[in-house]
Amino acid sequence: MTTATPHHTSIAPLRIGTRGSPLALAQVHETRDRLGAAHPHLAVPGAIEIVVIKTTGDRILDRTLAEAGGKGLFTKEIEDALLAGEIDLAVHSMKDVPTVLPEGLDITCLLPREDPRDAWFSRDGATLMELPAGAVVGTASLRRQAQVLARRPDLTVVPLRGNVQTRLRKLAEGEVDATLLAMAGLRRLNLDGHATVVLEADVMLPAVAQGAIGIESRIADAVTNGLLAPLNCADTALRVTAERGVLTALDGSCRTPIAALARVLADGSMDMEAMALSPDGRTIVTTSRRFIATDALAAGLDAGAELKGRLPPGIFTVS
Repeated sequence: MTTATPHHTSIAPLRIGTRGSPLALAQVHETRDRLGAAHPHLAVPGAIEIVVIKTTGDRILDRTLAEAGGKGLFTKEIEDALLAGEIDLAVHSMKDVPTVLPEGLDITCLLPREDPRDAWFSRDGATLMELPAGAVVGTASLRRQAQVLARRPDLTVVPLRGNVQTRLRKLAEGEVDATLLAMAGLRRLNLDGHATVVLEADVMLPAVAQGAIGIESRIADAVTNGLLAPLNCADTALRVTAERGVLTALDGSCRTPIAALARVLADGSMDMEAMALSPDGRTIVTTSRRFIATDALAAGLDAGAELKGRLPPGIFTVS
């Protein structure tokens, strides 16, 4: 049961909950700026308060998220604060958000999506196919691990945790020979020019909702939701809905290598590629869909159900 809390007024600041990483703060600053542009009274100093909340995912740095418990590790404490009325809205990277949200909360707004692709970094400028056999690739993502090993089973993939800057530092120090990062985060941090190469979707299919910023709020908070309404990007919402449908059907989490990318086409229809893999990259199942926008969720659920039906039992078991 949630506790009733006062709605935001023009006197009290609008409180935005976020993680404290440089990327999370860049995302909340974008949200703050868009709110101020849409509502002049929120552009004045003190109208918006940023509340930094440390999550379980921020505290666990010695193992992968899959080993630590999967999705939700970057959202739970923030959602608890939202339910307790300590914040009015929460800003998330949508790829970190579980498909099932706590009762009373919803993703009520999606900002325009950034570049959803992955970027490849290597110390000597070698591409994925140019790395020597036995080279070490660092990534905490099972999706990236599986797709790397599918193309280069002769490489070694090791866990690499930390924020963008930390991972780039570990690469520079020689802890790994190469790593992968989301282009969206790099762009938001003005670091996209440092990538060795940007990987197209046919080389590295992105994570579900990669590049999308989701804003979570209390469903019953009509005042806050009204403030968020002008910020919502309809195309991004459709794309994320379709992709998260795949994840829902597959019961996906950080323990499951799943990738999907939906697009809104010039004629208003949509298409989507979806993929599920074994963590070692040896088993790959793919599917695609073309559909009308109003069927985005149904298409995603259908694609996910197809993948699930074609997968061998136990494929998602992490050894």
